[in-house]
Amino acid sequence: MISVNDFKTGLTIEVDGDIYRVLDFQHVKPGKGAAFVRSKLRNLRNGNTTEKTFRGGEKVERAQIDNRRMQYLYANGDQHVFMDTDNYEQIELNENQIEYELKFLKENMEVHVIQYQGETLGVDLPATVELEVTDTEPGIKGDTASGGSKPATMETGLVVQVPFFVNSGDRLIINTSEGEYVSRA
Repeated sequence: MISVNDFKTGLTIEVDGDIYRVLDFQHVKPGKGAAFVRSKLRNLRNGNTTEKTFRGGEKVERAQIDNRRMQYLYANGDQHVFMDTDNYEQIELNENQIEYELKFLKENMEVHVIQYQGETLGVDLPATVELEVTDTEPGIKGDTASGGSKPATMETGLVVQVPFFVNSGDRLIINTSEGEYVSRA
């Protein structure tokens, strides 16, 4: 058990039979009444984000999550195959379990697969990934780095806003939590 006063970003907890990751939290001490903790949680089973308020000092169950380093191999219909890099064991995840993460996954990419008591919950992506631009409007002479943006389609199908100087074939660093352009690779 862990007190809600000890919440940290990234902590995994079990509330009402569901597994959540703490995305954000705020301790509130109103002038009148008891203190409480307002939190933003992501359900690791279905990916939904919810806001939940806990009384100050309330106890919740800490969820022990296993992160297995695995390699994304290929898609087989709506199933996606991952292989453990240590023992070569393969697992399949349904497309709806990793719908958001598929925008960033390339074949042979290493990720962490999240498991709780033998149940596979999803994929934990690195903070940034390197992807190639497959389609974007060509840059025009005179476009500057600070002058606006245009849409670019990446090799995984993800569409991001990029500066005008980016062209098809360029390799870019993309932030996986926001799905935004960071820099050229």
